[in-house]
Amino acid sequence: MTHLQPSLRHVSCLDSKGLHRMAYWEWGDPESPRVVMCVHGLSRQGRDFDVLAGALVAEGFRVICPDVVGRGHSDGLRDPAGYVVPTYVADMVTLIARLDVQELAWVGTSMGGLIGMALASLPGSLISKLVLNDIGPVIEAVALQRISAYLGDPTHWPSIEAAAEALWEVSKTFGPHTPAQWLELCRHQLKPVEGGGYQLHYDPAIAFPLRHMTLEAAQLGTAALWYAYDQISCPTLLVHGVASDLLSPATVMAMGQRGPRARVVEIEGVGHAPTLVHSDQVEAVLAFLRDTVTA
Repeated sequence: MTHLQPSLRHVSCLDSKGLHRMAYWEWGDPESPRVVMCVHGLSRQGRDFDVLAGALVAEGFRVICPDVVGRGHSDGLRDPAGYVVPTYVADMVTLIARLDVQELAWVGTSMGGLIGMALASLPGSLISKLVLNDIGPVIEAVALQRISAYLGDPTHWPSIEAAAEALWEVSKTFGPHTPAQWLELCRHQLKPVEGGGYQLHYDPAIAFPLRHMTLEAAQLGTAALWYAYDQISCPTLLVHGVASDLLSPATVMAMGQRGPRARVVEIEGVGHAPTLVHSDQVEAVLAFLRDTVTA
């Protein structure tokens, strides 16, 4: 595969306290009408999609991989209560306007899938195809508890290798990876600390909404997500890690029967969430996007 490097760009977005800059990585021909937006999970960043982006660019796609606000090279928010899906949706609407496209496909891992569901459900949405990577309207409580246990951890490490080893302990649900694959996934997940060492490349305050979520809010959120899912009309692919603790088989079955009636690809030996760096996972997404994204 050709080794390509993306361009780092920024767009200014509105929030309750003013403006923040959202970073995004752009791959491929900026004139290509075949556009794919790839949006990462809760504590990750846009370079998670390097392998998938390279494969998409090789087939003529323009690929946009934002760092959601508070992550990677994007600004943090002044109000941590703003780290919620409606803020992220508004930011993506601003980014899509910047891109000046007629339509685009969406690949969303976990939180990125929730943002995509919300956008695809809106009247007039430009999303022509939707890939949901191990996410649906029902998020299992056990997964939320597991994630909240480490989200926002201020730990820092003396080297990237030491950080990668520690991160693997909370990331084994991603499934098997070679040391080289895992090190590459971790490299962009870290930033240097003044005085030496590395820490995670996100604002620890992104954990605020999760840690203050009530049972009632969670139930209302699930109802709102099902409502949004049922409004989606574009072709939808659900990539499901069979061992996922976040997306249950019951939810997967329901997603195939209602709303856009998602096509389902099961990934054996993987939990939450497939990283889309393995050839079978990449090919599943490519095959779906080749199918009906217009040229």
